[in-house]
Amino acid sequence: MKNALKIAAGTGLALFAALPAWAQDAAAAPAATVDKGDVAWMMTATVLVLAMILPGLALFYGGLARTKNMLSVMTQVGAVACLAMLVWVMWGYTMAFGPDYEGPLSNVVSNFDKLFLKGVTASSQAATFTAGVEIPEYVFISFQMTFAAITVALVLGSVVERIKFAAVMIFALVWLTIVYFPIAHMVWAASGYFFKLGALDFAGGTVVHINAGVSALVAALIIGKRIGYPTERMTPHSLTMTMIGTGLLWVGWFGFNAGSALEANASAGLAMINTFVATASAALFWMLAERAAGHKPSALGFCSGVIAGLVAVTPAAGNSGPFGAIVLGAVASVVCFFFVTVVKPKLGYDDSLDAFGIHGIGGIVGAIGTAVVYAPSLGGPGAEDYNMVEKLLVQAQAVGATIVWATIGTTIAIVIAKALTGGRVTPEVEQEGLDLGEHGERAYNY
Repeated sequence: MKNALKIAAGTGLALFAALPAWAQDAAAAPAATVDKGDVAWMMTATVLVLAMILPGLALFYGGLARTKNMLSVMTQVGAVACLAMLVWVMWGYTMAFGPDYEGPLSNVVSNFDKLFLKGVTASSQAATFTAGVEIPEYVFISFQMTFAAITVALVLGSVVERIKFAAVMIFALVWLTIVYFPIAHMVWAASGYFFKLGALDFAGGTVVHINAGVSALVAALIIGKRIGYPTERMTPHSLTMTMIGTGLLWVGWFGFNAGSALEANASAGLAMINTFVATASAALFWMLAERAAGHKPSALGFCSGVIAGLVAVTPAAGNSGPFGAIVLGAVASVVCFFFVTVVKPKLGYDDSLDAFGIHGIGGIVGAIGTAVVYAPSLGGPGAEDYNMVEKLLVQAQAVGATIVWATIGTTIAIVIAKALTGGRVTPEVEQEGLDLGEHGERAYNY
């Protein structure tokens, strides 16, 4: 009996001594949890980004076009968004966010292990920015899908009213593959080159706006000017529709920015208030710039300022304090106004709907400015030992690389589209309007 008690006591002591080791193992690898609140928020955010495209961007761009081209613009926006969604689940997701691997291109793209979403199930999960907190992988895939869809649609703003629908579709297919997916990986994936450098891009300053804006300029230069530009008057046919589109874009942008926190948390709350105040500041400062330039404050200026503010705050949404966001929105708005009203006319390029002037320039100002407003001394969330100069250099490197990558990739994509389709519609179709010439219908039957 005594021997049995000794054995039991020894076993108990051994088990007790092992408890700290077990606790350490458990602490090192906590079981990932999925919170229903996070899931509900991310599903909502995903739908909000979809609303930015259809009907938001379609109405915004469509209203800025001439009457004879409105439906063609809206159709192009919708069609490339649909194409992007299908391409994303086939090979885009695995290129941007697939499993990491050891290889010379691991900093540029992921591998193809999740081609056609291989291995993804209803029970698989994706990491968030909080250790041990995850969301369903299908939700993450859907959220990122909408970013790819709106980015390629934004590019079209520079080439509407003269590019063939077939050319748009081929361009989108090639461009997404060689431009968007690699840049998304480099900036947002854990193994990406700029992610490892510490580049700040909360919701897509480089990935979405600089990428789309620079690509838009390159596409416009290669496709060429519209017939009659710049001597013929080409005013928006419906600023009412553009205003509606602007409102939908602003509302949807909360999914875009606050959703990029990947959780319903304080970071999402910070992104939310910044999306309010930076945009409000930019809208008012665009109209102030119009007044300073001797013009009346306009509805078009208001809409342009709203978009400029949204673009600029995108990389800074969770990386700035509210007052830093206000300043960033104001600065970006004035700079974009200058490029749209002064630089573009002087250089003579035909960026139809100012995709480069607002998204490209606003994205550059926002990405560089994020390094400034991130500083804790300016109300940002950076650490107390934050080195602004060092971060500025990192941001500049990410901006420069995105510009170069987008320029080369867009050139390849447009050249391929032109070779296969001719690129532009005939002069007769352009004069008649692409609604009838390309789609056989009119926006207005009167």
